[in-house]
Amino acid sequence: MGVKIEIFRMMLYLSFPVTMFWISNQAEYFEAYIVKRKREIFPPDEELQRKELENFKERMRIRKEQQLLKEITEN
Repeated sequence: MGVKIEIFRMMLYLSFPVTMFWISNQAEYFEAYIVKRKREIFPPDEELQRKELENFKERMRIRKEQQLLKEITEN
């Protein structure tokens, strides 16, 4: 009787992670959930947002250059 229970427990312990792995790697699940979630987190680029980001990066670059020049001239 004890061996049968141990075999059942081992099958249960192994079947759960294998089943979860199989379910999470289904193409339909991936398309339906993961791609949708990714688009919510990282929406497609909009022209205005991209321009604002470029402007911000340019301002940061100019600020960094000014700081470096200030440090060089002080030394």
